[in-house]
Amino acid sequence: MPLTHIPAVSRAYKCQCGRPVFLRNTQCVNCGSQLGYETTRLTMTALVPGPASDQWWLASDVGGTLYHFCVNRQSAAACNWIIKVDGCSTANVEKPCLACSLNRQMFDVSQPRNWHRWRELEAAKRRLISQLLALRLPVERKIGAGPGIAFDMLEQLPQGKPVLTGHHHGVITLNVAEADDAHREATRAAMREPYRTLLGHFRHEIGHFYWDRLVRDDPVRLAEFRALFGDERADYAKALQKHYAEGPPWGWALTYISSYASTHPWEDWAETWAHYLHITDTVDTAASFRIDTDQAETESEPFELKDLWRADLPGAKGFLEILNAWVRLTQVMNELARSMGQQDGYPFVLPYRAVAKLQFIHEAIGQQRTAG
Repeated sequence: MPLTHIPAVSRAYKCQCGRPVFLRNTQCVNCGSQLGYETTRLTMTALVPGPASDQWWLASDVGGTLYHFCVNRQSAAACNWIIKVDGCSTANVEKPCLACSLNRQMFDVSQPRNWHRWRELEAAKRRLISQLLALRLPVERKIGAGPGIAFDMLEQLPQGKPVLTGHHHGVITLNVAEADDAHREATRAAMREPYRTLLGHFRHEIGHFYWDRLVRDDPVRLAEFRALFGDERADYAKALQKHYAEGPPWGWALTYISSYASTHPWEDWAETWAHYLHITDTVDTAASFRIDTDQAETESEPFELKDLWRADLPGAKGFLEILNAWVRLTQVMNELARSMGQQDGYPFVLPYRAVAKLQFIHEAIGQQRTAG
């Protein structure tokens, strides 16, 4: 990956003192500055006190726009996003940031046993939302039955209904037990999955939402989707039942990015969407930290334009560069993980058919960005 690669959003942040800070930080460990994530600049920034106790300026813009903290900053969620002051200071007290405002139903976060779950869930969700904003995808709070995104983070209670992670008309439900490492690993092993993370759940489920936004109502794109992924009008419930009863079809790895992607075209899209977000965020992070993998030797030949869905599109070469940078990066990343006795960071192989689907998603997002 050449050092000239420009990330969609930088993941390398610095405090006003010049020391590195990271997306989860609320305070600089070097100089003690308060930190916040500013959603229009898509960056972490140091803060300095404003004219009122609940108001802050960006260290780079003292005397300019005033901000206040998200209501969940001092909670177990440790939210570090900041919000522009939109009037008198009292009007902004106890107000959630964009990421926190997307929550609709919540498990009992007042219980100490749930604090670590809340922290991990929100950290993963904030990473997701920050990337969606960088990709200029629409991120709007769902109100009632209207369009937009809502998160229901629910806990399985004794004698209660099962909590299943999923998506329905913009509402993303997550079983908060997925924030427990032991539960998640046991589920991963039981389902014979090579990979299972909170961030992966968020990225997969949000993919269903963006299928509705980017594909469903566009006749041309829908026809292209069906040619690549299959006909989504196939019975979804029967497809799920068959998958869990029989497993993936023989030879699935030649066509799909994961075994679960073989279940139904909707799941193929959501799995491929999640992997696209994995790829672009990781490549952007590597480029932000000036990690150069150009000299890395790989065990596979690089992908070429002929391997893409549409080599004639203006964004094809750029997508190909990202994809091959990803292949080089993950081979090094996996070997580093093995050096630590850990599982591979990316335990997947990209078949050519999946590469075509990844480019389709790349183009759909790019066209959305241009239209916006």
